Amino acid sequence: MRILIDMDDVIADASERFLEWYERDFGVRYTKADIHGKRLYDIIPAEQVQIVKSYPHQPGFFKDLPVIENAKETIEALNNLHEIYIVSAAMEFKHSFLDKYEWLDKHFPFIHWKRRIFCGDKHLIKADILIDDHDFNLSVFTGRPIVFSAPHNIHYTEYERMENWLDAEKIFGLSLNPSPKERDL
Repeated sequence: MRILIDMDDVIADASERFLEWYERDFGVRYTKADIHGKRLYDIIPAEQVQIVKSYPHQPGFFKDLPVIENAKETIEALNNLHEIYIVSAAMEFKHSFLDKYEWLDKHFPFIHWKRRIFCGDKHLIKADILIDDHDFNLSVFTGRPIVFSAPHNIHYTEYERMENWLDAEKIFGLSLNPSPKERDL
């Protein structure tokens, strides 16, 4: 099976970077609970919105993003069973490409460079499954779309949902935490 996996807010925590940079610039720390069902720029003063929307266009925004919990172990297990491709619309943010490439080298070295797709429009990529956090990618995908839960997409109801990477156990039939008996085999 060929599985496409998005980066931002699926394996790399871009939402956390928005919160970090907002605190850096404005001295206010919001949490993911504060942006549940929204984006940060939906809850901040209007005069700050353009600054926040500019963050991903700035050098360094995508550098050293936190890894989403359990993503590495789960994707490595999936990679042992299926064709895994990381697909990112990196062309939207001109400074993101090198940061994303290096981030994958650091955190997902088992994903070969030939299985990293940096593009502008994901609808051209064909596979069996797409795991993504955005409707604009999922809605045009011709395979099985799976929405990965992020603060901004909790209201999506039209897709199969993956709340976190541990959900891969039931979705893909993985055994991520083998019993002591299985480990001894």
